[in-house]
Amino acid sequence: MAGDDPVDIYSPDAYIDAPPHELFTRLRREQPVCWQDVPGEAGYWAVLRHSDVVHVARHPELFSATEGGVVIEDLEPASLEQMRDMLLAMDPPRHTAYRKPVSPEFKSRVIAGLEDRIRAITSGVLERAVAAAGNPSGTGVELELVHDVCAHLPSQVIGELLGLPREDWERIHQMAERNSGGQDPDIADPSERGSSSMDMAIYGMGFAAARRAIPPQGDVTDVLLAEEFDGHQMTDIDFGRFFVQLVTAGNDTTRTMLSSGTLALLQHREQLEAVRRRPGTIPAMLEEMLRWANPLHYFRRTATADTEIAGQRISAGDKVAMIYTSANRDEAVFADSQSFDITREPNPHLSFGIGAHFCLGVHLARLEGRVFFEELLGRFSRIELTGQPRRQRSNLNNALKSLPVYLAA
Repeated sequence: MAGDDPVDIYSPDAYIDAPPHELFTRLRREQPVCWQDVPGEAGYWAVLRHSDVVHVARHPELFSATEGGVVIEDLEPASLEQMRDMLLAMDPPRHTAYRKPVSPEFKSRVIAGLEDRIRAITSGVLERAVAAAGNPSGTGVELELVHDVCAHLPSQVIGELLGLPREDWERIHQMAERNSGGQDPDIADPSERGSSSMDMAIYGMGFAAARRAIPPQGDVTDVLLAEEFDGHQMTDIDFGRFFVQLVTAGNDTTRTMLSSGTLALLQHREQLEAVRRRPGTIPAMLEEMLRWANPLHYFRRTATADTEIAGQRISAGDKVAMIYTSANRDEAVFADSQSFDITREPNPHLSFGIGAHFCLGVHLARLEGRVFFEELLGRFSRIELTGQPRRQRSNLNNALKSLPVYLAA
């Protein structure tokens, strides 16, 4: 099934310096559905154009998240079964049955009510990071924005939503970091891949058991434990699996949106100054940040029947990867697609997905992003790079692992 012009967009090493946007541009034109080999196991079809990614996402009956999971690599049977019980790897109608009970907790009106608390969390994270960095000159501080600031906001917000004990927030934060960094030896030990996910699930199971023994606390955990999901109440094991997905996804994608978005502004100073002059443009700016530096490179599906994508024959059982990093730069959809433009309108990026799996936490992510940049830009008149940003070694997470900056009021 290999194509006539083999290329490598699978290797995590291909993303260390930057996503291969020039290669994606050529492939969208020449091989928009491109075969990729994977060492030691079956390869996959990389779907690179916006319209074709939308097609795959909107047809779960043909392209299953459950059959092989959502990552390219083949999982051990036990790991695959665990993933299949997570919302992101469920197909309709099971996905719909599990999503429906919790969806009201993530509606725009409900999330909007969290703004004051999220602003307080953001303010506290910034103040603690600045205090920890010290201010010997009295003019400003240098700190590492990814882990000193951006990673703490989403983990603390999830802690608030679920009612997690504050003394556990840092431990959960560390587990989430390791869970998503398995391809980068600076973040996680490759030999322990999967152990952090199991640790998180075990923590979640224990937390659920403890919460059943006390009166309701009025948070999302109460909803999850009380509602019926697909005809039965959530067990402690079910909660543990949901906990892994909610904490990991909320931590990874929001951390990346905030840190990569800040870097984009620092690389486009004229747009940084424009948004300072007009803070009301921050919501549109966030959408462009998400298009420009989407937090996830891809999600996988598995073909359930022989079919075609853009004229390319796909066999039942083939792996299919929706490459968001390519689709979000598709020149057929986005004018001047390689340019960062905070005034871009419309902006139909696919960073939140589309179809049945459209991101459950979209309103929360947008609120966290808006509040973060309002606080960051409002507090600091100077934000400058002090060193070379470093990217995570990953073909899945389009993330920074270090962003050294100088901040001054």
